[in-house]
Amino acid sequence: MRFIRTGILGLAVVLSTLVWVAGSALAQEPYPSRPVQVVVPFPPGGIADVVARAFAPSLERHLKQPIVIVNKSGAAGGVGMQFAATSKPDGYTLLVALVSISSIPEVDKLFGRTPKYTREDFVGIARISADPPILVVQAESPWKTMKDLVEDAKKRPGEIVYSSSGPYGASHVPMELFMQAAEIKLRHLPTTGGGPATTAVLGAHAQMWASPPALAYGHIRAGKMRVLASFGAQRLAALTEVPTLRELGYNVEYYLWAGLFAPKGVPASALKILRDVVRQAAQESEFKTAMEKVQTPVAYMEGDEFKRWWDQDAAMIAEAIRRIGKIE
Repeated sequence: MRFIRTGILGLAVVLSTLVWVAGSALAQEPYPSRPVQVVVPFPPGGIADVVARAFAPSLERHLKQPIVIVNKSGAAGGVGMQFAATSKPDGYTLLVALVSISSIPEVDKLFGRTPKYTREDFVGIARISADPPILVVQAESPWKTMKDLVEDAKKRPGEIVYSSSGPYGASHVPMELFMQAAEIKLRHLPTTGGGPATTAVLGAHAQMWASPPALAYGHIRAGKMRVLASFGAQRLAALTEVPTLRELGYNVEYYLWAGLFAPKGVPASALKILRDVVRQAAQESEFKTAMEKVQTPVAYMEGDEFKRWWDQDAAMIAEAIRRIGKIE
């Protein structure tokens, strides 16, 4: 019996040792050693999806692992962002988010709801793109310049209508910033997306909107829309004749940006690898060419610089949402 007990004890020690060794080996598993999923919190075809799919081939080459794009849409991006925020922070779930990553928690707070996630649930890896919207009006409108529009709006506050892709969205907020800077009052016609917002202007249901450049270029070339200003710090390469709002004396700068994020708590070693490979991937000519095809400029920013910029951008958006107030 003593021999049997000793044998069992020895076997237990051996098994415990094997489990410990296996666990240690797993803990020291080099990153990455399996596919990485990139969550896109919107349906296929939108800006986030286009950026993610253009970036994936370059990222795969440098990460040396498959990149799996996972579309998890719903609640204006909130479903996918909440999923990413609550995923295991091991570097194998990433998120491509738009500027709405900053606005959704603020809207939740405005209505007294518990936020689905907060910005603190994420660590920023890099900003990939930053496209300034452009203020477009109907080609038949009487406004040839921004001065014409502002003067007219001051004469009849609340009468001129602008469309947007939705309340508190990426094209609603910049119009609020513009109205604040210009000291004018316009009437808001929210729609369900960029396409409907464009149609509202073309169909004369609204007179203007802050459009992503890629959505408006075709209509501008066809003579159906006119551009009055850009929301960026510099003039757009494709519209060099169009001034920025800052040039015109309005202290407004706003971007429709896309960035890559990981859940908070991702190991520092994995985060360093991710930032290194993302930097290399963003410099690839293939990726830049893919972005040029969809007329979305690469505007890479990483690390502490990206965090500082994101903090400032989010503060600006939060203030605008509070000014807008509750839209029932």
